Amino acid sequence: MTAERYNARESEPRWQATWDQKAIFASKNDDPRPKYYVLEMFPYPSGRIHIGHVRNYTLGDVLARFMRARGFNVLHPMGWDAFGLPAENAAIERKVAPKAWTYDNIAAMKKQLRSIGLSLDWSREFATCDPSYYKHQQKMFLDMLGAGLAEREKRKLNWDPVDMTVLANEQVIDGRGWRSGAVVEQREMSQWVFKITKYSQELLEALDGLDRWPDKVRLMQRNWIGRSEGLLIRFALDAATTPAGETELKIFTTRPDTLFGAKFMAISADHPLAQAAAAKNPKLAEFIADIKKIGTAQSIIDTAEKQGFDTGIKAVHPFDPSWKLPVYVANFVLMEYGTGAIFGCPAHDQRDLDFVNKYNLGNVPVVCPEGQDPKTFVITDVAYDGDGRMINSRFLDGMTIDAAKEEVAKRLESELRGNAPVGERQVNFRLRDWGISRQRYWGCPIPVIHCPKCDVVPVPDDQLPVTLPEDVSFDKPGNALDHHPTWKHVSCPKCGGKAVRETDTMDTFVDSSWYFARFTDPWNETAPTTPAVANRMMPVDQYIGGVEHAILHLLYSRFFTRAMKATGHIDMSEPFAGMFTQGMVVHETYQKADGSWVTPAEVKIEVGGNGRRAVLLATGEDVEIGPIEKMSKSKKNTVDPDDIIASYGADVARWFMLSDSPPDRDVIWSDERVQGAARFVQRLWRLVNESAEIGKAAPAARPATFGPEAQALRKAAHGALDKVSSGIERLHFNVCLAHIREFANALAEVLAKGDKPAPDVAWAVKEAATILVQLFSPMMPHLAEECWVVLGQRGLVSEADWPQIERDLLVEDSVTLVVQVNGKKRGDVTVPRTAQNAEIEAAVLALDAVKAALDGKPVRKVIVVPMRIVNVVG
Repeated sequence: MTAERYNARESEPRWQATWDQKAIFASKNDDPRPKYYVLEMFPYPSGRIHIGHVRNYTLGDVLARFMRARGFNVLHPMGWDAFGLPAENAAIERKVAPKAWTYDNIAAMKKQLRSIGLSLDWSREFATCDPSYYKHQQKMFLDMLGAGLAEREKRKLNWDPVDMTVLANEQVIDGRGWRSGAVVEQREMSQWVFKITKYSQELLEALDGLDRWPDKVRLMQRNWIGRSEGLLIRFALDAATTPAGETELKIFTTRPDTLFGAKFMAISADHPLAQAAAAKNPKLAEFIADIKKIGTAQSIIDTAEKQGFDTGIKAVHPFDPSWKLPVYVANFVLMEYGTGAIFGCPAHDQRDLDFVNKYNLGNVPVVCPEGQDPKTFVITDVAYDGDGRMINSRFLDGMTIDAAKEEVAKRLESELRGNAPVGERQVNFRLRDWGISRQRYWGCPIPVIHCPKCDVVPVPDDQLPVTLPEDVSFDKPGNALDHHPTWKHVSCPKCGGKAVRETDTMDTFVDSSWYFARFTDPWNETAPTTPAVANRMMPVDQYIGGVEHAILHLLYSRFFTRAMKATGHIDMSEPFAGMFTQGMVVHETYQKADGSWVTPAEVKIEVGGNGRRAVLLATGEDVEIGPIEKMSKSKKNTVDPDDIIASYGADVARWFMLSDSPPDRDVIWSDERVQGAARFVQRLWRLVNESAEIGKAAPAARPATFGPEAQALRKAAHGALDKVSSGIERLHFNVCLAHIREFANALAEVLAKGDKPAPDVAWAVKEAATILVQLFSPMMPHLAEECWVVLGQRGLVSEADWPQIERDLLVEDSVTLVVQVNGKKRGDVTVPRTAQNAEIEAAVLALDAVKAALDGKPVRKVIVVPMRIVNVVG
């Protein structure tokens, strides 16, 4: 007899309370079983989880529950990435303290996360804004300072004159501050940096060993590190044209083969030569001031109109003393890259070509594509950057690009100016040291003191943590720590004289660059890690998060792990053995006639002869259905997880998130398919209840033999078990759910017969139902617990061992072969696995499709490729 409908609203809180009471998801550091560390990128406490969180954390939860059932000591923790500008902005806008706003949000989001039914070890929870966490971060900063991995240096930075803070490149939009809208300035300021460049080559080479990372993520990291091999060339300067007697200009190039196509030199506005020239040329000084307003973001510089100012300085071509090249200050050359100077070969670089076309400097092609006539090959608006042979290049003519590079390098290496060669082979990296200083309050204080006598003095270890004052005011623009009347004023730990604290706080990327290590032993009050524990529990076996963090967060974490190794806190270099980037949750948009957006909850979708139509629930007016886009507050196409859980239950939301598309691709939210998931939950509930009734008649002992019906059901059960097990390991969750549906159908067919089953069938039904519940338990844990009780099983399914696969049942008795006639597929044939060629031949020739294809023609031969194909040749 089938029980009443499954009631998620009643069931889910009850099982969540049971799990908490028994603390079954708390891992122990002294557990002798093999460890498995699964971690999703921890959230920023904005106040509400979104449906993307549900997907992200469900993916990790399925894996955590599966590995726990497989006998691993699973570490699956949760914490909060809690520092950052949003809390500070909220303090300004809402007149609340950042700390209060943050912890209120944490409480709200924690309640929401618990409602999803995640198997998290909440005993390890921490927030990065808690002094008990950032105390250890400050200690590691000081260790890195002592090891030469942290330094203070002057840098060119984006400065917002209204908010009075440094902006990251990404916060400069069209040359203006993202929040204030003020025109951004470039300022040279002293900043704290981490020396990530010391690991440039190691970070690059180690990517080859991260074979469980997506190829696209490794490629993004390679490009960001940006290793390039080239030549450092010392161009002589025409002394008669230089402002202060300068003699040479150094450039780094990866294309020394194109030297004979050079038309100009370009230097950064910050280059010493530019500064010297500007001191004697007011118009140049004005030009430099103007181009500094666009900020330092590479994306802005790449898209900005190419601008230059001819300084009047001339550089001498290294292969021809009579060849003089004009030196421009250009807005697309940055001091931070290479030497802050380039030579321009416009025929083979689009940026250079755009520049010379604007200033009428012309171009000379020096690489000609194969098959082109060098005499007629010209460049106009599109540069040629492909392969070919050298032309218009004197002694290089006819050479390949690689041969020309080598020849130029050899000649310039052997030519001396003074005691140094004119050319020198070098390896450069695009990667720059990590600037961590931020002029804001709500961040980890940098633990140093500035003394007029002793310079920079580290805060003594016994004075850590340097905590943030809570009595701050945001009435003035800029950093509230600078304005505090007392906090920054201290005595120097060395001389005892008057000194001031560093008022910059750390980039929040620092907070998230080691949290995974802290999770291994968050109870250690004296050190950031317990090395023996961290070395046993690390690296993270499976890390899960958005591809938007594929570069900076992952790169910084890889660097920080190496820094922790160098300072004795951990004994490994790579933090994440496996990396998975999940897709986003997207939804179609809805817009009223007046252009305003409406939420999915306000809309009713009607399906008729003219397709889908959307109407506003409140008024019945038509609403335009827009494109499917990333969920955003601005277009109101968001779905509230609380509403979904209240309406359908967490298991339905989890099942839908896993079943609709591969987890690395975007999932399109669909109310219709969510309702389909809800119907499937009820179907599983009925199947398990019906199976439990039949199972009551099953013999206690396993039957010695099984008949065809029982054997077929057992094959379906163990086949599904095998496929789902391997699918979860590969994170192919949507495929796993398809196999569960298929298996549920096979069980339903047996139950649908209605007759009192034979003992062997009853036993097989009971076994199948038990396996079915365990298969969907990682995806729908609450339903699984309820079904586990119905089946009369002991304990919790969340604590049960994963079923053992009986491999003998995976061997098929028959095999399906593709049938071809004269090489063209005409159908399939299923034969016993042990069938001989003569039997296979007879079965194939009896097929109607084969007879039709032969059309009465005699069969010349039949070729049987064992277990694969049969080809009939007529």
